[in-house]
Amino acid sequence: MSLESLHATITDRLGRLERPVNRPLLIGVDGCGGSGKSTLAEALKASCPSPVTIVHLDDFYVPPAELDRSRPESLPVGADFDWRRLKREVLDSVLGGADGKYQRYDWGTERLSDWHEVPACGTLIVEGVTSTRLELAPLYDLTIWVDCPREERLRRGLERDGEEARGRWAAWMAAEDRYAQSHKPMERADLVVEGV
Repeated sequence: MSLESLHATITDRLGRLERPVNRPLLIGVDGCGGSGKSTLAEALKASCPSPVTIVHLDDFYVPPAELDRSRPESLPVGADFDWRRLKREVLDSVLGGADGKYQRYDWGTERLSDWHEVPACGTLIVEGVTSTRLELAPLYDLTIWVDCPREERLRRGLERDGEEARGRWAAWMAAEDRYAQSHKPMERADLVVEGV
């Protein structure tokens, strides 16, 4: 599906939705690492006539000091990202008609850093792996799963992060597999698109 076709499909879907006018339109863009979620979110933002805010789930990464990742298989599914904080600080706020405000995770310092505001108007796109997990999916007006072959995702990830990140990518991919198997986001998505 081309980006133009995807935008037309999304516009058509959204035109059929009934939603309050006092809050943003909420779109969840989910998919595994390297699938093209951020690229899709940016393309949607560029093609949308109304103001669009993008919130990246990577901003809600749980700092290493707060989560023991030594045995990842023992962690709850999606434990790397603080979905409760996303819900509380952003989604619940904008759904209630108030601006959201959250601290972004800084990958360089490995701690929470700058504050970001999310206006309660226009369109809000939340993108990131686990963004449409079972607990959050009902809050969105539209959910999109970005599908991409595993080998391509790994290639993109190593191209971006370097060969030294291969072990980290293997761990992330295993965690993403657990998420996809238990939450079934692809099966529940309103739209499934090929990675961009």
